[in-house]
Amino acid sequence: MPFSRLKPKEEKFFEFLTDHAELCVEAAELMVDGICGKVSRDAALPIIDKLEKDADEIVAITEKKLHKTFITPMDREDIHVLIERQDCIIDTVKALLEKLHMYNAGESPEGIVEIAKNARDCIKQVCKAMKDVPNVKKNYLKIEARTKKIKQLEKLGDELYRQEMVKLFRETTDAIEIIKWKEILSELERVVNTCEAQADSLKRVVLKYA
Repeated sequence: MPFSRLKPKEEKFFEFLTDHAELCVEAAELMVDGICGKVSRDAALPIIDKLEKDADEIVAITEKKLHKTFITPMDREDIHVLIERQDCIIDTVKALLEKLHMYNAGESPEGIVEIAKNARDCIKQVCKAMKDVPNVKKNYLKIEARTKKIKQLEKLGDELYRQEMVKLFRETTDAIEIIKWKEILSELERVVNTCEAQADSLKRVVLKYA
């Protein structure tokens, strides 16, 4: 049998990864709009539910094809890790929006808005890096630059998180408000941490395939 006949008719794995990454960016924009008050927390929930559902469908299709496709563009484990870690990003964004709604959080402090925008920027960098993965040999320097940028944003996020936490405990006297915003801050930090984990996965892809 000719080797060409062993190849899958459609190699859509990279398409799945980039489509999922774009859903993450949509979720990130919604996160910022929800925190800024441009979108009401009530209105944000059904939108993020739909985005997460679409993302879960991409994950399910990817995993199914991983089991059925004889030849994949990268090792199965690498594709699995990339799609799973990316799915964690949209899951953490959803968890954040759910807490904003559940806690009936009021107007977001300026510092929290800044942290949310930083988290959004991290997610955008992940998406841009993912779009370069199909041509990793050609684009490895771009991917490395994106992962470096994510690390820088993560460090900035840590500093903003510490500053806002200090401000929260020093300036807020209402214990309930402290609890609310502390939890929201923690979720924002988790969003950035999931991006950092994905950056580590992307760095390993570069080392392995570039």
